[in-house]
Amino acid sequence: MPIFDNVKRICSDEGTQFFIGENCAVFNVYNKISYVLLPGFCDVHVHFREPGFSYKETIRSGSQAAARGGYTAVCTMPNLNPVCDSPEHLALQEEVIRRDAVIDVLPYAAITLGEKGEELTDLEALAPKVIAFSDDGRGVQSESMMREAMQRAKALGKMIVAHCEDNSLLHGGYIHDGSYAAAHGHRGICSESEWRQVKRDLRLAAETGCGYHVCHVSTKESVALIREAKRAGTDVSCETAPHYLLLDENNLQEDGRFKMNPPLRAAEDREALIEGLLDGTIDMIATDHAPHSREEKSRGLEKSAFGITGIETAFPLLYTGLVKTGILSIEALVKLLCEKPRKRFGIPLGNDFSIWDLNRQYYIDPEEFLSRGRATPFAGNPVYGRCMLTVCHGKSVYYEEN
Repeated sequence: MPIFDNVKRICSDEGTQFFIGENCAVFNVYNKISYVLLPGFCDVHVHFREPGFSYKETIRSGSQAAARGGYTAVCTMPNLNPVCDSPEHLALQEEVIRRDAVIDVLPYAAITLGEKGEELTDLEALAPKVIAFSDDGRGVQSESMMREAMQRAKALGKMIVAHCEDNSLLHGGYIHDGSYAAAHGHRGICSESEWRQVKRDLRLAAETGCGYHVCHVSTKESVALIREAKRAGTDVSCETAPHYLLLDENNLQEDGRFKMNPPLRAAEDREALIEGLLDGTIDMIATDHAPHSREEKSRGLEKSAFGITGIETAFPLLYTGLVKTGILSIEALVKLLCEKPRKRFGIPLGNDFSIWDLNRQYYIDPEEFLSRGRATPFAGNPVYGRCMLTVCHGKSVYYEEN
């Protein structure tokens, strides 16, 4: 890979040993500290909140946080104010990106106007300027509208990226409809609210031939449906997030930092997601980085806003929880964080890379985050892997001083 040419220059000092693997490079400086060089990660699902909600996050703070996490490209969801549903609204975001982003920030456009599910956006006008179309945060309830969106996106060579949620099955729920909800008197969100819409959309994708991507898969039924659709030749990909791979409802606490949508599911769902990673059903890992203010996340499980902060902690958590435990190789993890999302979404890598100290252990401290969001269910967790440097387009965009 071209990034390794840069590493050879960086590590040309006497006393440095250097080794190149399939997707990473490992080098030992003066026989003291082992570092690993990884290609720049790509997150196809983040919320940077600007314009409209800069008290939660900004393009600058979000992209700086991403750089600290080893990411050099991210795709931002359109649920902003104004919603990114027209060229005029998109231009507002593009201006801030040009001014403030330290990495590549690639916007989505909404599928429907205002993400209200009532009228399709002008997909044709938006397509040349956006990475794909999504109403993330809301499922498109109308089957006929989703069919038309797929037909038009197919003609434009763009993907439909779907938050799958059937509103008729929500019933005011806010955590998984499982044992924890029953034991603690909470209203639950059933798994069917996700997989029923996944099933519908897979049928429409097969019918229209549109490229289709499922956001934040959380249930075992969704994994099985996507696996079956892939075997049948449907042009489908999907993602899951670190918290669904590492946590389940047994980890819930009465704290808003454990509230996200979809919710943490049952242990058997988490096991199915890991199986989906291993057999290739799940194509990539995305963070669904969704920062909120302290006040918005301080209202407990019922009343806190949905969403957690995750882009700075994704690799250390996954390396510690999946690689060091022997579930994945580091090469496989890098493919899930870099190669596969870039290939599916057509995002080139170039010479972007990050350097990590994999032997460094520390505890996740939200007060150290560069993100404005502080809510994470992993606060206080011990992890291995500290990003020392991130380079994007030949420029250092993050450097660890400690």
